[in-house]
Amino acid sequence: MNTTILRAAVILATGPRVLGSSPGEEHDLTATGFFRTTLVTCAASLVAWPAAACSLALVLALDVSASIDSEEYALQQVGLADALQDPDVRGAILAQGGIWVTAYEWSGARHQYEQLPWTYLDSDADISEVSTILRNAPRRAKDFPTSLGYALGHGLITLGRAPETCRRQVIDVSSDGETNDGFGPDSAYRAHDMSGVTVNALVIEEHNPSTVDYYRDEVIRGNGAFVEVARTYEDYAVAMRRKLLREIGVFAFAGMQPNR
Repeated sequence: MNTTILRAAVILATGPRVLGSSPGEEHDLTATGFFRTTLVTCAASLVAWPAAACSLALVLALDVSASIDSEEYALQQVGLADALQDPDVRGAILAQGGIWVTAYEWSGARHQYEQLPWTYLDSDADISEVSTILRNAPRRAKDFPTSLGYALGHGLITLGRAPETCRRQVIDVSSDGETNDGFGPDSAYRAHDMSGVTVNALVIEEHNPSTVDYYRDEVIRGNGAFVEVARTYEDYAVAMRRKLLREIGVFAFAGMQPNR
């Protein structure tokens, strides 16, 4: 099956953002009329052929609750951007043939804001542009509690809206604190279909080292789930690099060992 044509048809039907060839350029693929119908019909005619699903749909959930000050927020965004720009991470993404990724900030019960819509990364240019978007993403909220159950529920809904059903579906949640508002992670998991979903965590333990145990016991879920640890926000980029390499599924690519 021509997976490129099928992926294009899926994108046209669902309407995610696809990056252009130049920074800041993007294309509206929510086509209508004959063009959309033709491509979707072509894709349908191809489904009888064997095809490999996309390798990974990755949801990045970034804590911006009141415990995180402006400097720490900047370190988090820059750290994520730097991790994506890392040559090993780039190589791992491209070795997989590309991945789907989206990102949102979270804090209070009703404070989840998209930083990056579902975007397919399968070139150096795409990775560079997404890194720039995340590096410069403005903070939408800063005075709200840590409503982790709501954040995870939002992540599961977002994952369910991925443009393709990928072989692996992963939520990557970053935080420096435990739930202190609303329901907890287990309630979110019981309310959603967790089949085939993995939830991993990156914990910044600077303010409270016991948070690592909380995320290990209460938050991570699914096949191969793990907790990555950053000692401080200054360590965030290195920890995120390790985490992304492990999540992309080619941990040996960088010759590294897991942190936890």
